[in-house]
Amino acid sequence: MLPNIDLTIAETVEADEDKLFEQIEQAVAAAIRIVDLKYPQECELSVLIADDDTLQSLNREWRNKDKPTNVLSFPGEDIAVGEPGGRMLGDIAISLETVNREVGLETNKFDDHLSHLIVHGFLHLFGYNHVMDEEADHMEGLERKVLAELGIADPYDDG
Repeated sequence: MLPNIDLTIAETVEADEDKLFEQIEQAVAAAIRIVDLKYPQECELSVLIADDDTLQSLNREWRNKDKPTNVLSFPGEDIAVGEPGGRMLGDIAISLETVNREVGLETNKFDDHLSHLIVHGFLHLFGYNHVMDEEADHMEGLERKVLAELGIADPYDDG
């Protein structure tokens, strides 16, 4: 059973809510299955789809970085890798402006990149991190497995 997903799309963003919700559900379900993430039966995940100004404001307030970013995660509880999530898994915020900029003119890659960011943000809610090289390697490996399950090419492959 998936977490209850609360999707908010900022007024400044034009997006297909049904398509986004389905994409979020697919990415979250794959991450849960592949990584074997645990959480209570009745739990919630909040996802905000916004613009660069909103993500820059959040990034400045919570990370002291005054610039927009593609994804931010705010865990509901401070848990270690392998521990189950709580009733409020946390919040994920994504800037569609940054996603569009990062994929450039390759529109067919937009959905793949967005799914990657959803998976990336969701793993952060379960204690995964990429501060140290070893942590980054582990997290990226999990992301690769989840994305492969979704039929998405390795985002870390430079070739």
